[in-house]
Amino acid sequence: MSRFWLKHSVLTSVLVHSSWWPYRPTLNKLHDAGKRKVHYLFTDGKEMAEEYDMNTCDLLVRKWRQKNTLGASGLWQVEVGEPAPSAAGIVDTEQIKESNSNPIFMRKDTKASFQWRVRNLPYPKDVYSVTVDQTERCCTIRTSNKKYYKKFSIPDMDRMQLPLDSSALKFSHANNTLIITYQKPKEVLAVEEELQKELKKMKASSDGDVDCKTQ
Repeated sequence: MSRFWLKHSVLTSVLVHSSWWPYRPTLNKLHDAGKRKVHYLFTDGKEMAEEYDMNTCDLLVRKWRQKNTLGASGLWQVEVGEPAPSAAGIVDTEQIKESNSNPIFMRKDTKASFQWRVRNLPYPKDVYSVTVDQTERCCTIRTSNKKYYKKFSIPDMDRMQLPLDSSALKFSHANNTLIITYQKPKEVLAVEEELQKELKKMKASSDGDVDCKTQ
């Protein structure tokens, strides 16, 4: 028996068998300025919002938020896309200049790969080391000059409980940007393909309501 509101659909089957989400979501879809926006609301109070390019179906944004102990919605946590601006904001010119020169880490996927970019890293490629830690289920960026260090996970792989593969990880460097690429395994590609098929079938109105059959 399905645990999701969208019963008897490929989307439901994909979500259940991939172990992506343990709680059933309701979905809203909205078309806006060439983007397909999908909002997921889970029974435990968590929310997920995604944005896709309607022409290429590339994932542009994925972010999560959940309610705090008082029941109020927390801040969005960006998983894919440009990092959220600081809530406090930056008003001092020198602070803005310093912020613009600091490394900026973000994820921007392609159809075939998970991809991360670290802007404002001016060092040559041979300074960097990017490795997979199978035990901690994360990737680590190091520099031989000890100027930058970063650990990050791949939530998609964790949700589907797939092992990390060192041979799938590659990196390059150009224009002061470190680009890290992890080839998506066939299991992830299959899930994403089926999700896109189902999302395209869902009808969205201007207010975001979705026409979904639940018989």
